[in-house]
Amino acid sequence: MRIRPCLLAIAILASPMVAFAEGWPTGAQTPAAIGNQATRLVDAFHDAMRRGDLAAAAEMIADDAVVYEHGGVEHSKAEYLTEHLPADIAYSHGMTDEIVSRISSVDGKVAWVITEGRTHGTYDGKPVDRLTTETMILRRTGSGWKIVHVHWSSAKAPTPTP
Repeated sequence: MRIRPCLLAIAILASPMVAFAEGWPTGAQTPAAIGNQATRLVDAFHDAMRRGDLAAAAEMIADDAVVYEHGGVEHSKAEYLTEHLPADIAYSHGMTDEIVSRISSVDGKVAWVITEGRTHGTYDGKPVDRLTTETMILRRTGSGWKIVHVHWSSAKAPTPTP
């Protein structure tokens, strides 16, 4: 009888889908929705910096966060808040950021958002045009996502040739 092998094959092929569906009970968020929350937090962090809202930006950072920027490192939220965040806010205020590409993913309580972009504007009376890369790692807590690691780097944008 050919029906039984066919039914067995269908059952085997469908079992991962059933397991996946059972892993996400009705009303639970999918990995894509969770990843979107993490990406929205990254966008909200940048928006708070552009608005000059240090308190809002600080609220999104975990106490044990580590920030890498241009070869330097801040080993905690407290260190970043006192040593670099005010300067980052001042810089962000006069800039326009363009996202060139972005990928994000989530694995359990950890998400990452990796962005390539271009920043231009004026800082300290001087024009700025930089290609940027950013990696943010977030951890889901009882109160939502928190930024636990930031790695920023940039390079002068190439000058167009005539």
